[in-house]
Amino acid sequence: MKNLRGILALSPVVVLLAVYLCGALLAGDFYRVPISVAFVVAAIYGLSIMRGYNLQERVGVFSRGAANPDIMYMIWIFCLAGIFASSAKAMGAVDATVALTLQIVPNNFLPAGIFIASCFISMAIGTSVGTIVALTPVVTAMAPQIGCDTAWLVAIVVGGAFFGDNLSFISDTTIAATQSQGCKMKDKFNTNFAIVLPAAIATLCIYLFGNQAGEYAVIDHSVEWFKAIPYLLVILLALSGVNVLLVLIAGTLFADIMALGSGELQLLTLFTAAGEGLNSMCELILVTLLAGGVMAVVREMGGFDYLIERLTKNISSRRGAEAIIALLTAITNLCTANNTIAILTVGPIARDLSARYSVPSRKSASLMDTISCFVQGFLPYGAQLLMAAGLAALSPTDIILHLYYPFLIFVMVIISIILQFPRR
Repeated sequence: MKNLRGILALSPVVVLLAVYLCGALLAGDFYRVPISVAFVVAAIYGLSIMRGYNLQERVGVFSRGAANPDIMYMIWIFCLAGIFASSAKAMGAVDATVALTLQIVPNNFLPAGIFIASCFISMAIGTSVGTIVALTPVVTAMAPQIGCDTAWLVAIVVGGAFFGDNLSFISDTTIAATQSQGCKMKDKFNTNFAIVLPAAIATLCIYLFGNQAGEYAVIDHSVEWFKAIPYLLVILLALSGVNVLLVLIAGTLFADIMALGSGELQLLTLFTAAGEGLNSMCELILVTLLAGGVMAVVREMGGFDYLIERLTKNISSRRGAEAIIALLTAITNLCTANNTIAILTVGPIARDLSARYSVPSRKSASLMDTISCFVQGFLPYGAQLLMAAGLAALSPTDIILHLYYPFLIFVMVIISIILQFPRR
């Protein structure tokens, strides 16, 4: 009977994944079925199976979960991140950052330089997809000119985009992971960096000394370096430990002042850009609210307690808890094809496991972010690979064959769990 109650309490999560996964498979496209619709279906189902509550009380449980202070704080960050990204793009900061990074890359180490450029740009703008959109057309046009395999160059961009997004302070995955685990972004950054740096160095060596390494033609890029200052400012402030809300506000104000001072943009244009940035975050904000509500319903019915009891039945150490956190995130990511949604879904469970087995919040946040990055690296239906393949007119599998970094970080995650590093 206890098992049946536990399974029933967890069933809203099963419904969520089933609706999304089955709908996507039937449609033949993982982006034809909005994840928000799957969450609504799971929410309605979850409320319908709650026993001992009237309708108003059930909705109250859901609403308190959605309006959780951590959820609302996360939404503040999403809003400001969207405004900053859109404002910086409108004043030309993205193009300037791309051009500046490629300008400082030594041309005789072009593949390695492209990887470094992709890492830096993704960390600066906080989105792997945005980095892929910015750099893939460049390397696609570059490949025939320098005699390089297009799929290989595109894979370099995708790998670097994952590295930067995994470490960025304004990435939605970073925001979701840190806020769901209650840790500081700086602590999560330091933990992530210790885990992924060896993988990045190994990947860089492959690009430096691999079969396709060699001499390449010089490529000239005109640079308006000063336009990259807003991104540089955001990185420096975040690394200094400034609160992320203040970081994003400062970055946005600086970008707007630069745009108005140079006369390139009018105030109305900046307001329009800010509105577009907010609109780009609407679905993510909605999904965050729905995820908070659904998880609150599952928790109220005892689903998390049951799941943790079953998963930790044979666990007696912190290593086991960390392995379960990574495994749950990977499975959820496989089903949703979205690393942010996977983190939001697993976050409450990971936090409970961390508390029970003394896993530092920085480590649980890092594990969720890093393992979801690995999963996205081999999903042919993931946003990053679909975008890169579409821009380069390739098959996603062509790119996966040359993707080294995501698989290397998986190895590093396993090592970090076994050896229990990094330590304070």
